[in-house]
Amino acid sequence: MDSLFLRRVLLADALVSGAAGVAMIVGAGLLAPLLALPQALLVVAGFALMPWTLALTFLSRMVLMPRNAVRAAVAVNIAWVLGSIVVLLAFGPSLFGYAFVIAQAVAVGVFAELQIVALKREPARA
Repeated sequence: MDSLFLRRVLLADALVSGAAGVAMIVGAGLLAPLLALPQALLVVAGFALMPWTLALTFLSRMVLMPRNAVRAAVAVNIAWVLGSIVVLLAFGPSLFGYAFVIAQAVAVGVFAELQIVALKREPARA
């Protein structure tokens, strides 16, 4: 696939993921009590976003992006949204915690949807 729209969506996803990851790693000590979420959860989630950021950046810069790699990105984003729901149910965060987790889930869901739109726009090549 060679879609400028998809490249921009993947790169935006990478930038937001990287920023969120750094914020969770660096700010875990301050965020944990405010969000009523375990500090370790924030740190682990933040570190998990680092290779994800690199993978999305790499994918966005490929000459031809493999459809299956883009589908995998969509699947991982959907898994993050589902995981966010589990976090809300399992940890019972504060009001700010709910807002933080829901905002991330919505952003990730939007990225997944935009990636799906890009996949549908681009005809499959034999």
